[in-house]
Amino acid sequence: MITCYLRYTIDPFKIHEFETYGKMWIPLVAKFGGTHHGYFLPHEGANNMAIAMFSFPSLAAYEIYRASAADDAECQAAMRYYRETKCFLSYERSFMRPIFE
Repeated sequence: MITCYLRYTIDPFKIHEFETYGKMWIPLVAKFGGTHHGYFLPHEGANNMAIAMFSFPSLAAYEIYRASAADDAECQAAMRYYRETKCFLSYERSFMRPIFE
């Protein structure tokens, strides 16, 4: 299993828009065989940072998701929403290997 960890720098004045963006992606990850662990919005501390995490059975499965998402109308709509709202300024993507025991 591989978990994608995304750290976003968000516009704190567009938190509602970022939340809408996140809610668009959660079912899309599941649509392509992943498990979304949620988006995490600022509560205490820095007001311009958000996190998302989702897992796929393997890095190869993640790559299939990326290729499939590029041609998917719902994924394209989510990206269009981002371009229209500019609800985040940047993001960093890391891949982690979870340990359960």
